[in-house]
Amino acid sequence: MSRVLLTGGSGFIASQMIGILLDHGHSVVTTVRSQSKVLKLQSLYPNIPTSKLDFVIVEDVGKEGAFDRAVVSEHPFEVVIHTASPFYFNVKDIKAELLDPALHGTTSILKAIKEFAPTVKKVVITSSIASVVDSIKPNDPKQVYSEADWNPVSYEAALKDVRNGYRGSKVFAEKAAWKFIEDENPNFTLATICPPLVVGPITSCIDDISKLNTSNLRFLEFITGKYKGPVIPETGNYLWADVRDVALAHVRAFEVDEAAGKRFFTVASHFCNKEIVDILRKNFPEFEDKLPDKEASGGRYPKEGPYGFSNENSTKILGIKFMGFEKSVVDLVKSLQVISV
Repeated sequence: MSRVLLTGGSGFIASQMIGILLDHGHSVVTTVRSQSKVLKLQSLYPNIPTSKLDFVIVEDVGKEGAFDRAVVSEHPFEVVIHTASPFYFNVKDIKAELLDPALHGTTSILKAIKEFAPTVKKVVITSSIASVVDSIKPNDPKQVYSEADWNPVSYEAALKDVRNGYRGSKVFAEKAAWKFIEDENPNFTLATICPPLVVGPITSCIDDISKLNTSNLRFLEFITGKYKGPVIPETGNYLWADVRDVALAHVRAFEVDEAAGKRFFTVASHFCNKEIVDILRKNFPEFEDKLPDKEASGGRYPKEGPYGFSNENSTKILGIKFMGFEKSVVDLVKSLQVISV
């Protein structure tokens, strides 16, 4: 079993990852940004001794040398999983709030591992569909996206628009990580996880809907009446995966030796907003008066069909058996109801 440093432990994906790591027998130290986050995670995993789950506060992941102290442990680390990176669109300064934290956070932790944690042999980094899919290219059902693809967004384009700023932050950070491996030839290997829209239940780390992660926000908007009426909004990205599968993929990416040196496009299947509405209507009749009209238009797949994907690396190498969309949505909404939605 391995000693694992997990960054961003209170995040949507990482908070699920802690439970999987513990279940698999690993010991975990996770970074969080404040003591209040420590308390929330301790409440989520009670009665776990500090020898199995401990915490380090890193207030600013974008700061140079942010992880220098975190990578050092009395019981040395063998694995680092880096998930800490911003994902929100209400930013005022794209460079300072999106690009710099993602890029500097990634390079900072790799430098820290090489310099201060020579026992680390495997590193896994959370990237995104945003680093794979060309968001400017028109939909093409003949296009099959895989780990071989990179979003061609430029730094200049990323500075002009918040959404492209987020996409750029993922592209530039992941490319910087692979370049570090190539240039520095460290003692550790790298694997990256590129999830699409991540859906599924929230943990008690989120106790206020104002702090809901961006990827689950559209589901909250459907059940609170934002889209009530004759039109379902367009879907945008048609690919998704459940948070529990994505969390497991991170763990398998260091447990499975063959995963070293690879990217993983962790996609479960296609979805559209019309399917979300149908699932909510079927399973949660109490939200009927908040949902779009039964005959509402919009929110469907393109007539020609959506672009394709390949998740062979995830299924064959990592052994992920992706769960279905309806289960993921139902579990998410039930978790939202716990916080009085």
